Amino acid sequence: MRVIQGNLLGGGNRSVEITVADGLIKEIVAIEYDSSLSYITPGLVDLQVNGYMNIDFNNEPLSPEEWRTITRELSKNGVTTFYPTIITNSIINLQRIFEGNLESLKKEPDVLKYIGGFHLEGPYLSDEDGPRGAHDREFIKKPDWEEFKLLQQKAEGLIKIITLSPEWEESEAFIQNAAKSGVKVAIGHTASTTDQIKKAVQSGATFSTHLGNGAHLQLPRHPNYIWDQLAEEKLWATVIADGYHLPENVLRVIKEVKKDKMVLISDSVALAGMPAGDYQTAVGGEVTLTQEGRLHLKGNPALLAGSAQSLWESIQQYVDNGIGSMIDAIRRGSVLPSDLMGLPQKEGLSIGAPADLLKIRVDDGGWKIESVYKYGERVSSCLP
Repeated sequence: MRVIQGNLLGGGNRSVEITVADGLIKEIVAIEYDSSLSYITPGLVDLQVNGYMNIDFNNEPLSPEEWRTITRELSKNGVTTFYPTIITNSIINLQRIFEGNLESLKKEPDVLKYIGGFHLEGPYLSDEDGPRGAHDREFIKKPDWEEFKLLQQKAEGLIKIITLSPEWEESEAFIQNAAKSGVKVAIGHTASTTDQIKKAVQSGATFSTHLGNGAHLQLPRHPNYIWDQLAEEKLWATVIADGYHLPENVLRVIKEVKKDKMVLISDSVALAGMPAGDYQTAVGGEVTLTQEGRLHLKGNPALLAGSAQSLWESIQQYVDNGIGSMIDAIRRGSVLPSDLMGLPQKEGLSIGAPADLLKIRVDDGGWKIESVYKYGERVSSCLP
């Protein structure tokens, strides 16, 4: 048994005592209000993490120690569940990456507790400049279900999300098969028509990956694939709210249209969490990371080279820019992504839910993470 005390964020002057047993919340009892206590919230769930602290999921399979390091560093930033994201590559390399990672993860059961599954972003994307983003055109291809089943076999069923473009003729059948198998299909890096997006949703696609990014620099007023995805009521949307990928007004519009179906993600690359400076990367080449956390091509500040902020940092940007309150931001980075993925963490702070918790406080005018719990255990004791 473990007892964790804290104040409820957005709950007025209310303090609670949460009893945890076997990793689950067993009891929540109101106690006398104590203003000195930190706020207690659900842990963060990040659906798209390409890398962190100079560790990249897309070069080679990670060693057990690298898995421990990246999990430890993400958890320090409030992430209690994440989806390592593998991007477009040759099918042979993708098999090798999944197979090697599974070998490492089997040796690290404490790390596996943090992983909701893999997110495969590609290779079934648009091959057009703009929508393709930084994905290598050489490996872009049409959806192939038999091929995907081979990748899923190497991943031992852990691919839980696949981002694709429904502009391929084979997309509908692929989406139907993926949905039936329990894999969430997301629309992203696409140049699809209105009809193609509509058919993708009808076939089982459930959300848009980083809506508003991975797109042409210029689009027709209407129709275009951003409007089309906004208009699909069944379609959730993930967004990067790091202050650089989407303007405030675009975030406000997506929030108003999607309401509880807008989810915050980091889409962080390997340089997230690293000091400011110039770096050489496998995908972007020479890049610059500024003190403010903006990652751009070296010598060309206008061209972003990926997201270099954690989900917690994006949540703070979301709040600081007035898009929503801290309770709204935490919800969009914890309970709502869990709901989208069907995780038990969707229950948040309720009896029977996993005790994946944060304690946060306001310090020197800003929000800080005080402690993180995974299944009721403090991160420091869970990942020594």
